[in-house]
Amino acid sequence: AVAKAQHATALAAESRAKAGLANAEAVVQVAAAGRDTALAVLEAAKTALKAAKETLVSAEANAEPLRLRAARFKELIESRAVSQQAFDDADAGRRQAEAAIRRASAAVDGAAAEQVRAESGVKVTDAELERAQAGLLASKAEVEGAAAGVQSALAAVKSAEAVLDNAQINLGYTKVTAPISGRIGRSNVTVGALVTAHQPLPLATVQQIDKVYVDVPQASADLLRLQRRLVDGRLSHNGTQNVVKLNLEDGKPYSIEGTLQFRDITVDPSTGSFILRMEFPNPQRILLPGMFVRAKVEEGVKEDAMLVPQQAVARDTKGNPTVMLIDAAGKAEVRNVRLDRAIGNQWLVLEGLKPGDRVIFEGMQRLRPGVPVTETAPVNPGAKSAASNKQS
Repeated sequence: AVAKAQHATALAAESRAKAGLANAEAVVQVAAAGRDTALAVLEAAKTALKAAKETLVSAEANAEPLRLRAARFKELIESRAVSQQAFDDADAGRRQAEAAIRRASAAVDGAAAEQVRAESGVKVTDAELERAQAGLLASKAEVEGAAAGVQSALAAVKSAEAVLDNAQINLGYTKVTAPISGRIGRSNVTVGALVTAHQPLPLATVQQIDKVYVDVPQASADLLRLQRRLVDGRLSHNGTQNVVKLNLEDGKPYSIEGTLQFRDITVDPSTGSFILRMEFPNPQRILLPGMFVRAKVEEGVKEDAMLVPQQAVARDTKGNPTVMLIDAAGKAEVRNVRLDRAIGNQWLVLEGLKPGDRVIFEGMQRLRPGVPVTETAPVNPGAKSAASNKQS
């Protein structure tokens, strides 16, 4: 700051010096113009003096014959050789010639005095011009000195900036900046602890949680079954296989859908599973690292799939799954079914049911095959009727 203030002061001094130089140059120009005028006046005075002297010489030359004629007529008038009128005319011519001489002499004196004044004026303008030129030289020297001061101040500013840059670099070494943005948890070291470069223990861990990865293990046997179903046509792709949904630890669904990023190509031999990685936006920071969630990945679509509530499925003595239906006569009927997998609170039925079958899923403990069945409203007001028609 001090160096910049000195630089600003030097710049102001340079500006003043340049203004003084411009003023001195203007004064020199005025003085030079005055000297030129004085020289012109002197030259005119010399010309006028020369002309006056020539006029005086001419007047004296013209007066001499007139003097001689007047003197001769004066002698002749005494002897009455000429008339009085002739003498008077000759004497008048003499007097006029002498008057012309006096006028010419006075003009010479005036022209000489004017020349003296012009010479004095030239000397005065010469002195003024010399003073102006001396002032101009002084102003130029002041400008050069001010410019040198500006350069010196500028060098001081650059030196101070270099010192400041070095200090800022050293100050930057006192801060550890994370290479990524995110949130930081607890610090692994306390204030005042000794740390070194490349130490194995990080100072802290920065985690980006605006988007989170969810890793879900999937059994390799499930993948093989999925591939077989896709090959034999039991399942098909509908273009939404990359969309993933989550259920949180409390069982509630996560409101934002994610995307399947990739399936790992290596199976863990100890577990017989591989990893599915999904990415979920996390603007409200609900998902946290280490949290357990349940992912719902749509692997394929079965267009004619049938689902029945899990509570409608029972097991016979051999462990085979069965369901109870209402036959055409309105009586209970037991039918064996082949199940695939559980989807939520329902079973996916592969065989044993057809569209239009009425499945019983409440009150089955009191039923026996062949017993008439009366349909009633379900106990749960939000559920469908006891003999719901499960078809798709």
